[in-house]
Amino acid sequence: MREVSPGLLRFAHVLTLHRAEAEDLAQETLIRVGLAWSRVRRDGNPVGYAQRTLLNLFLNRRRRRADIPVAAVPEVTGEDVALAAVDAADGVRNLLASLPRKQRAAVAMRYVLDLPDERIGELLGCSPQTVRSQVSRGLAALRAQEGSR
Repeated sequence: MREVSPGLLRFAHVLTLHRAEAEDLAQETLIRVGLAWSRVRRDGNPVGYAQRTLLNLFLNRRRRRADIPVAAVPEVTGEDVALAAVDAADGVRNLLASLPRKQRAAVAMRYVLDLPDERIGELLGCSPQTVRSQVSRGLAALRAQEGSR
């Protein structure tokens, strides 16, 4: 699991869009895989089991992260490269956040985990055609939103 933990964390980060939530989700996944290790070992695909567990935890999670209000946004003066990078990351995060959870998961599995449609379909419980449709619609929505900015 040490080898796949970084990949699970990246996948969780794309799904949750927040570092702390991603860390919690990946940790909960590893705990559940560890508790079911005898069954996972017999299955012969511990990475797939972990990915499925992480995805199920994400899709079933009901609580949402609440933004913390601040009294005033600080003024920014001059060109700050680090701030520009954060703004770019926030832009991507906001675009991804606009997608429904299953579309976001399908896009993440395709482009972060590089999984084939058949495997994504197994994980999401749908056909490969539905996966292609979800990814296509998700990308179209992202392009439309990016174009309207």
